[in-house]
Amino acid sequence: MKQSGNKKKSGAKGKLVKPSYAANIKVVGVGGGGCSAVSRMRDTLDLKGVDFIAINTDAQDLDYCNAKRRIYIGKNLTKGLGTGMNPELGRQSAEETRAEIVEALKGADLVFITTGLGGGTGSGASPVVAEAAREAGALTVAVITKPFAFEGVQRARIATDALAKLKEKVDTYIVIPNDRIFSIISKDTPIVKAFEVIDNVLKSAISSIAELIAMHGLVNVDFADVKATMQNTGGAVVTVGYASGQERAVNAVNDAINSPLLETSIEGARSVLLGISGGRDLKMNEINDIAKVIGGAIDQNARITFGAYHDKKLKAGQVKVTLIATNFNGAGVTKGIDAPSPSLFASTAPETKIDRAATPQAAFASAKLLDRDAKDDGKKDADKAGAIAKKKTSEIWDIPTFLRRNRRGDA
Repeated sequence: MKQSGNKKKSGAKGKLVKPSYAANIKVVGVGGGGCSAVSRMRDTLDLKGVDFIAINTDAQDLDYCNAKRRIYIGKNLTKGLGTGMNPELGRQSAEETRAEIVEALKGADLVFITTGLGGGTGSGASPVVAEAAREAGALTVAVITKPFAFEGVQRARIATDALAKLKEKVDTYIVIPNDRIFSIISKDTPIVKAFEVIDNVLKSAISSIAELIAMHGLVNVDFADVKATMQNTGGAVVTVGYASGQERAVNAVNDAINSPLLETSIEGARSVLLGISGGRDLKMNEINDIAKVIGGAIDQNARITFGAYHDKKLKAGQVKVTLIATNFNGAGVTKGIDAPSPSLFASTAPETKIDRAATPQAAFASAKLLDRDAKDDGKKDADKAGAIAKKKTSEIWDIPTFLRRNRRGDA
């Protein structure tokens, strides 16, 4: 973290000279899901200096991908027809074209690998791509989705096995369970819009990290800060929140950390990178309020890196909070019944104003609290007390961190 100044280097003739080095960032989509995500990211992300690469065994699908570089793997093995949900075939296809993958990743400082686990190419080839990225000396971050429950047990098993292998090859990984979108979409949401929600989460995870590195701020976060936070740390939570109006700072940070999409709490994180963006009306006291909420949830000895920015892309009066939490050391608290890997929530669209009492997550939390209070009623039979206590223990982690802490303090 470095406080920004106005000094600029000047050349022999007094001309301003911009810094000659910027972090080399590459986003790699692997398999059908990954290539689709990369294609949409390139269409919508305004990130300069980021290279988009698509890798697939399906030649037809690859032809439609809007990536700067496309790598067709498994020419001799799959004949351009995909892997048919065979991860081993996906792995062999990547190994067959490993030299081309290595060449494409040469010189990268940061590599994002995005893929949908559960198929053959993404599940089998992603660990090979990650290995090549690490060998190139790049900080390697996997941003992945897990299949819907309705896609069946076999696909879920493939995804679980692939994630176990991928964990060993990357510095950190961010997991997005597809099933979580059902908690935020309506019954009338078209399938195209539903997939856009998932794409936006993928996009937000990648753009949030890239923007922290690239943006010039009042207090800067540089690539070294990101690397120190994410290198060799395992599971990560990357989250973004927006708010405006009264209490916008606290509302923005609560929007970030309290959501049905957040599979894992930030509680227990020992490395945190916090970016706060706003207009010229951003107040120091608001920054302090945001830091208090974060500090109350993470490990008390956590390493915290902080950056502050004036972001002209935000709406008037809006505040944005970007949070990267890592280094859980097994202390991350899993919410719900999904797999226990740390996950991601990134707000899919900036809100101009947030009424916390009216949000689905706040209503959900309030209902939980009322339900638990009712179960705590002293009029309950003594023979039910043990069962209630066990149920409370399992339910407490469904409540946002800041509410849990308030209840503990009231107890």
